[in-house]
Amino acid sequence: MLHPPADVRLVLDIVGIFVFALSGGLVGVRARLDMFGVAVLAWATGLGGGILRDVLIGDVPPPGISNPWFIVTVLAAGLVTFLFHSLLVDLSRTRPRLRLARIGQAVKVLDAVGLATFAVSGSLKAVNLGAPPLACVFVGTITAVGGGMIRDVLVGQVPEVLQREVYAVPAVLGAAAIVVASELEVLTMPVVWLAVVATFAIRIAAIVFDLQVPRPPKFPTPHGGRP
Repeated sequence: MLHPPADVRLVLDIVGIFVFALSGGLVGVRARLDMFGVAVLAWATGLGGGILRDVLIGDVPPPGISNPWFIVTVLAAGLVTFLFHSLLVDLSRTRPRLRLARIGQAVKVLDAVGLATFAVSGSLKAVNLGAPPLACVFVGTITAVGGGMIRDVLVGQVPEVLQREVYAVPAVLGAAAIVVASELEVLTMPVVWLAVVATFAIRIAAIVFDLQVPRPPKFPTPHGGRP
């Protein structure tokens, strides 16, 4: 079995941090936060899932608050959001308006990339530390969805993982693929990248085809009454 080198996990983490931080910054722009609020949201989204992962597996202090690569990545994402957020503003009107649809689409795509990279990198780290298989899947999933949940709570939204298209399921499948490959001793670099691509593809398919996790049926309410 190949234990992917630390460099591979670092690349996956940096990509995940960058795109999640971008998505957090864009959500901050959509919520019309000031620049400090946008920066805080980018930091929480980019590093929140990884910090939760590291606390769960005992890697403290978490690299999210000690690794300079991670800090620089979040700062770079915040700078990109600041420099290019004007592309998301409609200046053709007398009063400029945010292009909310464009922001929403960008957040979803960025989330899909971050979800895929973090699900794989989180489960890889847990596998390399010798955690039990089920714990590895759980840790990978938390890494993938944790930052987005923190982001949504901070702006007063129900987290997307709880209400939108299939969101956590691709993360579970990506993390499980890494764990199964590890148990079968076929965890190679092609398998790692295939898991990333497959997780991303499943999430994008869920967005395109509006795939939903089943919900309880709505019960009719009496006329004029409360549910």
